[in-house]
Amino acid sequence: MKKISIIIPAHNEEYNISIMVGELQKVFSGINYDFECIFVDDGSTDNTLNAIKVQNALSSHVKYVELSRNFGKDQALQAGMEVADGEAVITMDADLQHPPSLIIEMIKHWENGNDVVYTHREKANAHAKIYQNISSRLFYKTINLLSDIKMEDGIADYRLIDKKVVAQLRQFNEYDPFFRGMVKWVGFKQKAIPYNPTARLSGETSYSAYKLFKLALNSTMSFSVRPLYAVTLIGLVFSLASVFYIPYILISHFLGYTQVSGWASLIATIAFFGGLQLFVLGIIGMYLGKLFMQAKQRPNYIIRSASYVNEDDLIKF
Repeated sequence: MKKISIIIPAHNEEYNISIMVGELQKVFSGINYDFECIFVDDGSTDNTLNAIKVQNALSSHVKYVELSRNFGKDQALQAGMEVADGEAVITMDADLQHPPSLIIEMIKHWENGNDVVYTHREKANAHAKIYQNISSRLFYKTINLLSDIKMEDGIADYRLIDKKVVAQLRQFNEYDPFFRGMVKWVGFKQKAIPYNPTARLSGETSYSAYKLFKLALNSTMSFSVRPLYAVTLIGLVFSLASVFYIPYILISHFLGYTQVSGWASLIATIAFFGGLQLFVLGIIGMYLGKLFMQAKQRPNYIIRSASYVNEDDLIKF
C-alpha cells in the first residue's frame, strides 16, 4: 500500500484542525492508500497546537511539527517536507478552502505518470474580498512579466509532488523560499487541474494586500534578474532622451530665451529624475539585501517540538 504524506501549515486554525482530519480520513477510507497528516504549527497564538496534539493522540496518522515562532507559510512547508516519507507529498491549507475530495483526482493523475499535480483557481475566488482578488491577479501578472517562470492565474499551494521531486526540493537552501515558483522551476512532468475554492470554515486569512505585494517582490527577485535589466533600460532611454535636450539649450541661448523663467519645469524634472534614481537604487538594494541575508546562512525555521522526536533529541540537534 503506497503512503501519501499530507503537509498542512497551520497558523491560528484551532477550529479547523479536527474537521480537516475528519475530511482526510473520509477521503482515504475509500481508496487503497495509507497516509500521514503532518501539521506544521507556524507560531500560532491560539490553541491550534493543542488541537493538533489532541488529534495526534487520537490517530496514528496525525503528526505535528511546532515551529519556534511564525516563520511563514513556505518555511512551514519546507519543515514538513523534511520529515515527510511518503511516496508522494500533498501540500494544502488548513482552512478547508482546498477541497480534500480533490485528492482522489490528484492521485489518479500521479498514477498516470505525472510527477507534479498542481491546482489553480478556475475563476475568481467568490469567498474572497474584492481587493484580495484584484491583488491576486496583479501578483501573478507581475510574476509572469518580470520572472523567468510562468504561472497560471490563481495557482495554489494545493499540489501533489512525487518523492523524487521532493528530494530535489530538499536540496534547495534559499533564504525566503517561494514554493510555487520552485515547484514550477524544477520541471519534471507536471499536470495542472482547475478547482474552485470553498468557503473558509473559520478564522481570517493572514494574507493582506501588503503581504501579497511583498511576496510578489521577493518571489520575482528569487527567480529573475529582469528588474535589473529593466531599470538599466530605463536609465539608457532617459540618458538618450537627455541628448536631445542639448539642441534646445543651444537654440534658446542664441535666440536670447535664456531667462530665469521655467523654474517650475526645472524643479519637476529634478524631482522626477531624483525619484527615478531612488527607484533604481531601491531595486539594486533589494537584490543586495537578499544576498546579505543568504550569506548569513541562518536556518529558514527552528523546530520547538515535534511528535516524531523527543526534546532531548532536539536539544542535541
